Amino acid sequence: MESSNGNILVRLGDGRSQGFPVSTRVGEVLKTDTSPDGLAYIGALVNNDDVSLSFALEVNCAVVPITLRNQAGYRIYRRSLCFLLAKVVRERFPEVRFSIEHSIGTGFYCTFERETSAITEAEITTIENELHALVEKDLPIVRSKLSYVDALKQFEAEAQRDKYNLLRFRNPSIIVVYNCGDFSDLAHGVMASRTGMLPFFALYPYHNGFVLQFPDREDPHHLPAFTDQPQLFSIFNEHKRWGRILGLSTVGQLNEKIANDEIGDFIQISEALHEKKIAEIADKISAHADKVRFVFIAGPSSAGKTTLSKRLMVQLRVNGMLPATVSIDDYFLDRKDTPRDENGDLNFEHVEAIDLPFLNDHLLQLSLGREVEIPRFNFNTGAREFNGNTLQLQRGQTLILEGIHCLNPRLTEALPRECQYKVYISALGQLNLDRHNRISTTDSRLLRRMIRDHEFRGHSALRTLQMWASVRRGEKEWIFPNQPHADIMFNSALEYEMAILKPLAEPLLVEVKPDQPEYANARRLLEFLGYFLAASADLVPASSILREYIGESSFEY
Repeated sequence: MESSNGNILVRLGDGRSQGFPVSTRVGEVLKTDTSPDGLAYIGALVNNDDVSLSFALEVNCAVVPITLRNQAGYRIYRRSLCFLLAKVVRERFPEVRFSIEHSIGTGFYCTFERETSAITEAEITTIENELHALVEKDLPIVRSKLSYVDALKQFEAEAQRDKYNLLRFRNPSIIVVYNCGDFSDLAHGVMASRTGMLPFFALYPYHNGFVLQFPDREDPHHLPAFTDQPQLFSIFNEHKRWGRILGLSTVGQLNEKIANDEIGDFIQISEALHEKKIAEIADKISAHADKVRFVFIAGPSSAGKTTLSKRLMVQLRVNGMLPATVSIDDYFLDRKDTPRDENGDLNFEHVEAIDLPFLNDHLLQLSLGREVEIPRFNFNTGAREFNGNTLQLQRGQTLILEGIHCLNPRLTEALPRECQYKVYISALGQLNLDRHNRISTTDSRLLRRMIRDHEFRGHSALRTLQMWASVRRGEKEWIFPNQPHADIMFNSALEYEMAILKPLAEPLLVEVKPDQPEYANARRLLEFLGYFLAASADLVPASSILREYIGESSFEY
């Protein structure tokens, strides 16, 4: 309801409530442009939805300003910098096919393709200098609207076929774009209202392109040094090559396959590429069967560790090996002994949630050919149980273990390195919305987990979203730093999966309401899924990694 003088009531972050005229901009209700730590406010949460500072307030609301320390603010920051980068490249090098490809560390890898030559360090420096000049000018970034027909005409005239294709499978009457000077681009989320809000970035030459480096959310005043991750980059490149084989790199192209009833063949080829890669991993292990006794599979949440371990076991059997499996989860400490985080909550992501001495002792005994009794962790009671389940490795037999910490050296201190083979798995898709807007690999895993949590654990989407920040902190602390210990990496992304997950995730996400802090994330994911046409889950093979999340797998979990 409106306040008595006809204004709307705005409740600010400090607890004050004040009346303002309808259509007052968010930036006008704030006392200052910066937070107490000196960071510029880049946007705000209005009734738990992220908006720009130029957003017009129409109803009674709570307004909380955000900086790039906030998750939503960080997305605004990165999205806005990518917009400015696309503007500079288009204006300075109009002949170039420019794409923002994928994340690497705290930056995005960008490609710069033209017929005449590769990009030079001098040209990268020019782009970086022009970006800084744009920030110094503090130009407005303006949100505007086009009719659907006018938007199609504009992107077709500008030869931006990727954006044209993306819109071709949608039918809203109005298309939102952002403009800065003469440059405009599709809006895939909120952007900063001015270029001056984006001072922290750097460009580094890398392979045939460059990396746009962002600040770290934890220490945004300083840019982290760029750290090369050659294995990760190789996996992305491999998946990009797969995309070329499959004839697909953007959502519009995927939608085209669905609309043309070609998705069944596409799914079969995607799954065959997965199977081929798993067979290659099995061949590498088999080639060293005289030394390798333990195969460790690690990766972040919802990467597909369990299904990979089962499919790898099948391929090893094809090679004449007889592998056994053990889950690291069965070596969890009893709940009463589990470490707690800074909020006093049980921290299941911590490496010391595992009984490390007990696990190391079992691994040592198994390596010596001795028999051990494998525990079974009861997740209902929160305690380990012993039911007489014994294991003894026979001569030449290999044990497969999977869990988020399996690359951490502390898990395997008792074992010589030469008897171990370590596999890192993650979902690192190369599919983008369009050439300037990538799809977050984190979002892919979040949607997988949300559906699995609902299907098999009875959790709501709200609960999954509430836990996700803690999961991500654990990954950053305990999983990602151990990637370099891997002998090989496996990319579990399937370029068709969003078309399958869409009809399963959307009903869950609409249950998250505006009075809940997770609403902005839920709404963002719903808008993202809106770009995809849906495909039937019946087309997904029973052995697919995706079945770990949507059900009806041929494997037992």
